[in-house]
Amino acid sequence: MINRGKATTWKRTAAADMALGLIAGACSSDSDDDGAESTDADTETESTEAETETETTEGDDGGEEPTDTVEVVQSDGSILEAVQERGTLICGGNDTLPGFGIIDDAGEYSGFDIDYCRVVAAGVLGDADAVEYVPLTAEARFTALQSGEIDVLIRNTTWTATRDGTEGANFLFTTFYDGQGMMVPASTGFLELEDLADASICVLSGTTTELNLTSVFNARNIPFTPVVFEDNTQLRPAYEQGQCEAWTSDASQLAAFKSSIEGEGGEEQFIMAEVISKEPLGPVVPDGDTEWAQAVEWSVMATVQAWEFDLTSENIGSYAGDDPNVLRFVGADDFDAGLGLASDFAVQVVEQVGNYEEIYDRHIVPIGLTLAGSPNALWTEGGLMYVPPYR
Repeated sequence: MINRGKATTWKRTAAADMALGLIAGACSSDSDDDGAESTDADTETESTEAETETETTEGDDGGEEPTDTVEVVQSDGSILEAVQERGTLICGGNDTLPGFGIIDDAGEYSGFDIDYCRVVAAGVLGDADAVEYVPLTAEARFTALQSGEIDVLIRNTTWTATRDGTEGANFLFTTFYDGQGMMVPASTGFLELEDLADASICVLSGTTTELNLTSVFNARNIPFTPVVFEDNTQLRPAYEQGQCEAWTSDASQLAAFKSSIEGEGGEEQFIMAEVISKEPLGPVVPDGDTEWAQAVEWSVMATVQAWEFDLTSENIGSYAGDDPNVLRFVGADDFDAGLGLASDFAVQVVEQVGNYEEIYDRHIVPIGLTLAGSPNALWTEGGLMYVPPYR
């Protein structure tokens, strides 16, 4: 059975406070996709002297922005060892984005990204509930990762070359292929980007979304006025009150908010057909720790491999077939891939959280996005979800 875990452990981090302090003096705010504030993991890695070095990082939207100086704390030991000794995974995420990371009506953290925090905990610790969630704004998230205040970042974060090269971040398997879209009230009659000439457009600061908006509209000579917000708790009411004529974000987010606005009796919304960017989203870990990166990535990919094998949270524990590929995957005969994980780590992941399709159906289908025909379909069904063999 799938156990989702209570939302009891968000804490405020010094990294977030530092980042937010830097941001406050600047012009704008946050969110790659919207977020809450970061919190401080009060766990420490034993017996390692942290080397502190100063690095320069850029804006978390991957663009050529002025850089801030942050302290990068590097441990002499592997994060995997530290997490296993601590018995808890510290996962940076989101708590304001429907479908990906929210606090639900039962007071529990819920969402696609939240479940992938749980996937990592199940794979690494054998307990999907052993997670301390740290809510982060888009602008605070890389600071928290670099400083060592979180073990892994799973917060609808787009993988870009600049982020990969300058943020001290290692981007892993893409769990969700997205793209930037545009939403307007249906009553405007706007159907395409050119209809937005001279329009005001709501956008989150510190995101690839902000950069893409400027790049695409300037390239097409479409004049516009950006209206910038720190997170969606600010942006949504402003949009609904008419402070901007359009809202740009990842298409999955727009679908989630369209469903929410209309479901609560708000004005009918229209999402334009054109997608103006590529937004591959997935887990991010600190650079320089191969052992930890492998443990996180293979735990995450287990959800896709299980889906391909038709293994679910209900049947993986009772597999009685003789397919050698499946037997290795479920840890039969104590198969050890040398990842520092238990031989049955994939079973723990899928039994406790589910395969990819189960996770997607639980969180993404309700916001109006189906798997069939999408890039997130399995490779055998024309999608991009494909993982290396477990052997």
